[in-house]
Amino acid sequence: MRIALAADHAGFQLKDELAAWLREQGHEVVDLGTNAPDSVDYPEYGSKLARAVASGEAERGVAVCGSGIGISIAVNREPKCRCARVDDPLSAALAREHNDANVLALGARLVGPDMAKACVSAFLGTDFAGGRHQRRVDQLSHLLQDSD
Repeated sequence: MRIALAADHAGFQLKDELAAWLREQGHEVVDLGTNAPDSVDYPEYGSKLARAVASGEAERGVAVCGSGIGISIAVNREPKCRCARVDDPLSAALAREHNDANVLALGARLVGPDMAKACVSAFLGTDFAGGRHQRRVDQLSHLLQDSD
């Protein structure tokens, strides 16, 4: 699978560790930065990741910042992205199964590398259930259009 990763300065080390681990698992990784501890703005990196997933450059994405909150908000500005911020594998699996999430957000200051890998593994290993959940996911795509 082709997976895009992006992080701000607080999340770049976890992103780098996840990127190496994903490559070991046989995935193709698109690293969108940042790659240093110098302060950067998470919206820029969340936007890069969102564009990569929305355009089809990547099938899925993993976004990392200090808490996972800011970068998840940035990713979710793109209507084609459904980014779920999680702290545990069950939430990651449910984000895929029920919400067809295509981006996972993690907080580098909140989860360690082992838990992050468990979350990513659950996220990538779970299929969207469809069925009754499809109707709800479809509604998400129309929220902005219907408000006009």
